[in-house]
Amino acid sequence: MDLEVSPELTIPAAELEWRFSRSSGPGGQHVNTSDSRVQLSWNVRDSAVLSGGQRTVLIRRLGSRFVSGALTVTASEHRSQLRNREIALAKLAHLVAGGLAPEGPGRRATKPTRGSNRRRLAAKERRSATKQQRRRPSAE
Repeated sequence: MDLEVSPELTIPAAELEWRFSRSSGPGGQHVNTSDSRVQLSWNVRDSAVLSGGQRTVLIRRLGSRFVSGALTVTASEHRSQLRNREIALAKLAHLVAGGLAPEGPGRRATKPTRGSNRRRLAAKERRSATKQQRRRPSAE
């Protein structure tokens, strides 16, 4: 089952690595006997479907999420392994799509207005006066 991230990018099932383990949480005795927790990994560094530019962008933006070159997501929200598989696929697709999305426009720096500067200084004066009134009176 291939993972379609966008119309331009589809990750083949052969590049996805699944691991299953016992999940914590609700489910009673069922949880103790079934491997419903799903861990899905995709090795970005060795992927054949990414171009060099895409690979670089993903590594730069999602670098903190990598473990030895692989991007890993976990799903254990449901009691069903099948449902957790679907959630893990959706999480990975969302993560990769977000990592490849173009960056928005940068912030344009502006100067504070004269009024906002005046209000800021007035607030500082009020705060200073409050603190001065709390001091112990001088011994003069």
